[in-house]
This record gives sequence, structure tokens and C-alpha cells, in this order.
Amino acid sequence: MVLDPAGAARSYLYVPGDRADRLAGALSRGADALIADLEDSVAPAAKDRARETVARWLAELPAGARRPQLWIRVNAGLAAADIGVVSPAVTGVIVPKAEPALLAGVDELLARREAETGLERGRLRVLPLIETAAGLLQVTSLAAAPRVARLGIGEADLAAELGLRPGPGREELAPIRLQVVIASAAAGIAAPAAPISTDFRDLAALRSSTQALLRLGFRGRTAIHPAQVPVINEVFTPSAEELSRARRLVAAMEAAERDGAGVTVDENGAMVDVAVVRSAREVLARAAAAGASG
Repeated sequence: MVLDPAGAARSYLYVPGDRADRLAGALSRGADALIADLEDSVAPAAKDRARETVARWLAELPAGARRPQLWIRVNAGLAAADIGVVSPAVTGVIVPKAEPALLAGVDELLARREAETGLERGRLRVLPLIETAAGLLQVTSLAAAPRVARLGIGEADLAAELGLRPGPGREELAPIRLQVVIASAAAGIAAPAAPISTDFRDLAALRSSTQALLRLGFRGRTAIHPAQVPVINEVFTPSAEELSRARRLVAAMEAAERDGAGVTVDENGAMVDVAVVRSAREVLARAAAAGASG
């Protein structure tokens, strides 16, 4: 199993697009991906300044240097202007309030930008955020749309639209989260990126909720503060024990297949079949991706 590099990030750190100092400092924060935000963290009157700031930051990046993935979160109603700052250094765009018609328009804008900047058509990717009831109802179409590397969820906007009042454990959102996981798997794209935790001071709670999201099928998470990044990276990186077990399972199955068998047993006598080995290979792929990112 080989993960799409555009969908393999463990951590995505949001950075306000109008803050040149934070953009410059974010490169060394350890996140697999940075999101230069032109949307929620930028006041309406500052949108033009934010675009100029992000465009200058991208232009001044050192050539050839190893760096995180770079994404730009655009405004749903200002996508044309926002995509105008995309450079060849950018992996893609985060699209809030994603719905099929909006993604179709973004696809056209990105194709135009690729032509303007000399990029191969289709190289710029899209990460749609499920933030509306209409987007949630059409999540399978969003997952299968052109350029989509993985999905995300904007739970604050979505909960407000649905009238949900999530408790401390946010169990009320579990069915929605699982729906996004299922749509991603059905479309054959990377597992989704989990939503932010707004309490960046409680890292123990962040670890616990991130572990729960990993069990639910998420394989990355967005962050609003650099302190959250190490916790997120650690949770989504397979441990040495997980990695060792995955290697043993794959080796056992490969040996069984050479002997003409479709199943085998592990060191504890539990059955190992294709489904078990598929999960083991996913662990190995995530470990390889984490090594490349870290």
C-alpha cells in the first residue's frame, strides 16, 4: 500500500494569512503540513492584505529546501481571488463549505492557475471541508470529485447549521465523523483529517480525543496552535511495537502464500488472513510516510 503524498500528512497547522511573522515561523514547528488561512482567521477588511502576504511568503521560500506541505484555505465566495496566490510551492487548497458545485468551480480555477504557473494539469490538490448539511448529504460525491486528496470536517460550522450542541466528549458528532470515513474509503482516497481542538492548553485531552479519532478511522488532524503538533504527530505515527507486529504479520502471510495457503496464524495462535494483513500493510505505509515527513 502506497499513500498519496498529498493525503499522508499527520498534522496540519493553521496559520493566519495576514501574519507574515507567523507564516515565517511556522516552517519550523514540526507540522507535516501548513495551512495559510485566508478564511476564518482573517478579517474581511484584511483579505487583500492576507493574499499579498501569503503570495510574498511563497515567493520568498528558499528553493530546493525541504519543507512541509503547503496548503491555502480559500474563502468559498472568493475562491478566484484566493487561488490567484497559488504558486508551484503549494500542494493544494483547502475548500470550506464544500459542495459539488463549488468543487467544480475550484477545479476549473486550479486548472487555469496550473496553466499560468507552468504546472502539470491536475498537480494541485483539493481538501474539501464538510461544513454544511448539503455537503454532508453529498459527501460521497465530494470524496470522488477531481483533485480530492482527502476530506476534512469543519465541525463548528456544521454543528451550528445542524443545531447540534456537542458535549465535552463530542459523542454527538460520531455518526457524522464515521460517514466521512466511509465516504473516503469508498472513493479510495486517503483517510480523512480530523477536526481541530480549540482548547490548545489541554494536551492530555487532545491526546485522548486524537486516539479516539484514530480508532474511528482518521489518519491526520488539523491544529490551531504549534503546541498541538507534536501530540498529533505522535498519535498518528505507528509505535515501534505496532510496526514490529505489522512486519511479522506481513512476513507470516507471505510465507503462507508461498506454501499455497490463504491464511496462517500469528505467534498467539490467532488467525491471520488477507484483511488482517491489509491493516498491517496500512500501518507500514503510515510509518513510511511519517518517516518521510519527520
